[in-house]
Amino acid sequence: MWEAFPETVGNEFENAYRTAVETQSPQTLEAFYPAPLNTWYEVLCWPTPDGLSLYFADINDRKVAAGKAAQLSSRLALLAEVNARLLEAVDVRAAIEEVPGMLVPLLADGCVITLLQADGRPRAVAAWHADPDQRAALDAHTAVPLEVMPAASPVARVLATGVALRTSVDEVHDMLPVEDTRNLLHSLDATNGLVLPIAGRDRVLGALSLFTGTGRSPSADDEATAADIASRMGVALDSARLARAQAQIAEGFQRNLLTAPPEPDHAHIVVRYVPAGESARVGGDWYDAFLQRDGATVLVIGDVVGHDVEAAASMAELRSLLRGIAASSGGSPAEVLTSLDTCLELLQVGTMATAAVARLEQTPEQRAAGLTRLSWSNAGHPPPLVLHPGGELTFLAAQRADLLLGVLPGTRRTEHEVTLERDTTVLLYTDGLIERRTSDLDEGLDRLRSAVGELGGLPLDELCDGIIDRLVDGRPDDDVALVAVRLHRQDRPRPPEAGPRHLPTAVNRA
Repeated sequence: MWEAFPETVGNEFENAYRTAVETQSPQTLEAFYPAPLNTWYEVLCWPTPDGLSLYFADINDRKVAAGKAAQLSSRLALLAEVNARLLEAVDVRAAIEEVPGMLVPLLADGCVITLLQADGRPRAVAAWHADPDQRAALDAHTAVPLEVMPAASPVARVLATGVALRTSVDEVHDMLPVEDTRNLLHSLDATNGLVLPIAGRDRVLGALSLFTGTGRSPSADDEATAADIASRMGVALDSARLARAQAQIAEGFQRNLLTAPPEPDHAHIVVRYVPAGESARVGGDWYDAFLQRDGATVLVIGDVVGHDVEAAASMAELRSLLRGIAASSGGSPAEVLTSLDTCLELLQVGTMATAAVARLEQTPEQRAAGLTRLSWSNAGHPPPLVLHPGGELTFLAAQRADLLLGVLPGTRRTEHEVTLERDTTVLLYTDGLIERRTSDLDEGLDRLRSAVGELGGLPLDELCDGIIDRLVDGRPDDDVALVAVRLHRQDRPRPPEAGPRHLPTAVNRA
C-alpha cells in the first residue's frame, strides 16, 4: 500500500487506515490525493479478519462545487459587511479606511486605497497585507509621496481615466525613479496587481489597488466583487460630499437668519443654535428676540416640521412673517400666532410648525416694585422653563396644548400670563435639546429641569452652554435652538452684559 500510494504516508490517509485496524472500527475520511491523481476522494476503511478493505469514491466535482459555493457565500457576506459599514458610517472616509482589512485575504494578499485630496493630489489613506511581516514594508511603500510616480503609472492612469487596469510588479518597479522606493516594492511579495477606480457620479475620487503574491491569481469573481466594492465606496464618498455641501448651504442660510438678540435695559438675552450631528438633518429650528414699539421684549422659539433645505426655507418664511406681524402690530403673543396662522393660509404656505411666543413688559408700578409681566402663547411647542430667584423651577404649560401652526386655520390661540421677579431666568428651546430616540418627552423635560437646577447660579452665557453640553454633548440628534433671558434688578446700575447704553427713541422702556 505505502509503495503503491506513497502520498498516503504520514497524513490523514495513514491515520485513518491504522485507526481502523487498531480499533476494528470502520473509518471514513475525505482527502485530496495529489499528482498524478489530483483528485478528492471519499474513503471507507473497513477492517476485516484478513486486514483492511478500502473503498474509494471520486468526489472531486462535489468538492469543487462546495468550494465555489463557500467562496460565493464569503464574497456576498463581504459585500454586505462593506455596504453596511458605508451606509451606517457617520464619517465615510474613516469607514473606507477600514476596507483594506476587510478585503484581505479573501480577495487579495494586499490592498491599498488612494483618495484624491481637496487640492487634487492623490494620497494613500489605508493599506493592509495578509502577512503581518509584510505590513511594515507596505506601510513604508504607501508612505512614499505619489508625486514621484510618473503619469503613466497604473494608479495615475486609473485616476485620470477611470478605467480599471491590470499590472505587474515589474511594470511598476521600472517606473520608480528613486532606488529606495524600488527596494521597498521589491521587499513586498506582490506579483500581480489590479487597480480599480473609486468613482463618484461625475468624477473619479480615488483608486482601489489589490495585489497578489507568487502562486495566487485572483479569479474573475474576485475581481468583480472588488469592482463592486470600489463602486460602492465611490457612491458613499460622493453622497457624503453632496450631503456636506447641502448641510453647509442649509446651515449657513439658517445661521444668517438667526440674528443677534436685542439688549433691553436690565435684561440679558442669550441665544444658541447647534446643528444636528447628522448633516442631513439640518432644518427648520429657529429663535428670535426683538423689541416692539411700546418697549416690550418679545422672545420666539419655533420648529418647522421636516429636516432639509426645504424646512430651512420654510423656517425663514415663517420667522420673517412672525417678526413682521409682531413688530408692526404690537400684538400680544396669542394675536401674533393667530395672525401668523391666517397668513399661512392666505399665502398658501404649505408647512406646519410649532412655536412659542413670550412677551416681557412692565407698567411704571411694576417697575417700581421690581416685577415684570410675562405673557405667552404656545402652538404645540415644548413648554418654556422659568428659573425663579429662589431656585424654584416652573414649566409654562397649559392644561391643554394648542394646535401646531398650519394645521387648522382660524384656530383660537390661548394666552397666559405670569408675574416674574427680577433675577428670574426664562428659557425657550426646541425639542432637539430634550428628545432622544431612547426616551420619552417627560424624561427629557426631567433632564432639562435637573440641569438648570444645578447650573442656574452661573452667568446666563455659561448656563446656556452648560445645558447644551450636558444634554446633547455637542452632537444632538436634531437641531437645537435656544433663547434665554435673565431679568436683572433695576434698583442697581445696569450690569455690563444686560443691555445698551442707548436705546432707540421708540423703544425707550424696559
